[in-house]
Amino acid sequence: MYTCVVGDERMMAEWDAIRPGEVATGHAVVADATLCFIGRASTPWARRSDCPRQGSPEGPECRILLDRPWEGALDGIEAFEFLDVLTWLDRSRRDLLVQTPGHGGGVPRGTFALRSPVRPNPIGLCRVRLVRRECAVLVVRGLDCVDGTPILDLKPDRCGGSA
Repeated sequence: MYTCVVGDERMMAEWDAIRPGEVATGHAVVADATLCFIGRASTPWARRSDCPRQGSPEGPECRILLDRPWEGALDGIEAFEFLDVLTWLDRSRRDLLVQTPGHGGGVPRGTFALRSPVRPNPIGLCRVRLVRRECAVLVVRGLDCVDGTPILDLKPDRCGGSA
């Protein structure tokens, strides 16, 4: 069985475990894209099991720490109340075809029928409320990822603010 993991090896045992009913692919995950991380998330959660299943706009304040070269790309972002944050869930398995979620009665379902972080391309999508901007740092509510998760991209809510 192939497992592609990147990140903190101390946490891999928790995230690599296969639950009853889960099925992993026997094929290698082929990398054919290049991504540029623009920063990291700063959250109160050290482990996946600590994270909320889905963030809440009333959740705790978290920070999106952009790398300095990207600070100028934030100009005008204050006009938006909500942002979509794309994250790279770097500590997730990438080989499960069928998963047994810990919620919903433990019924096995296909990976693409779930919002699980365990997927071939572990891209997370989270809608957050922008609390304020502090130079290259965005203070937000609603993030639902582990502390240190790489940030791929930020997009303003298409229905809010001024596009």
